[in-house]
Amino acid sequence: MPSWFSSTSSNNAENQEGAPKFSLKKPDGQRLSGLEFFETVKKATAKEGSDDFVIPKEAFEALLTEYDALIEEGSEWQDKYKRSLAETENVRNRGIKQTEEAKVFAIQGFCKDLLEVADILDLAVESVKPEQLESGDKALVDLHKGIVMTKTVLLKTFKKHGLVQVNPMGEKFDPNFHEAVFQVPAGKDTKVEPGHVMHVSKVGYSLKERPVRAAQVGVVVDS
Repeated sequence: MPSWFSSTSSNNAENQEGAPKFSLKKPDGQRLSGLEFFETVKKATAKEGSDDFVIPKEAFEALLTEYDALIEEGSEWQDKYKRSLAETENVRNRGIKQTEEAKVFAIQGFCKDLLEVADILDLAVESVKPEQLESGDKALVDLHKGIVMTKTVLLKTFKKHGLVQVNPMGEKFDPNFHEAVFQVPAGKDTKVEPGHVMHVSKVGYSLKERPVRAAQVGVVVDS
């Protein structure tokens, strides 16, 4: 193996007027391999007929310059890579969110139509008085049980797809989910605090935490 790190004190470059310039770049801009670079240094510095040469200061400076450039370039690429990963994750999250929003929008109209069925079932259940159920009319009792079961199954199906009832009795009034159809002045006979719901005329519904139909309520207000 040639002694590239020989301690020979003289070389052709030292005898030339001006120190040679070294670069790790080819004319086309591509980087030299380590072997190619040292072969270039050898040609510029080795004595004729000898494989021994001393690496001049200029060659080391070229190496240091290229090393610093590679470190900076690597840092830039690492930064670009991290930014690219972050942007990819953002795009993925936006895609998931938009897909979910599209699903909700697609079934929202259908859900509103089904709410009428739920309302009719509610009215049917409430129309039967307790004393009528205790009268011994088996046909009426069985019919009532069937309607209650149908309503229960319907509400379970609603919940399975993210559609849930909003029954805000006693809760603070929220205009996003509640519609105030009347107001009640606060007084001794009213145990509910002002700004809260004291009566629910019609339950509301929300789909994936988005209001589909506001609950119609009575709200207590300061007298």
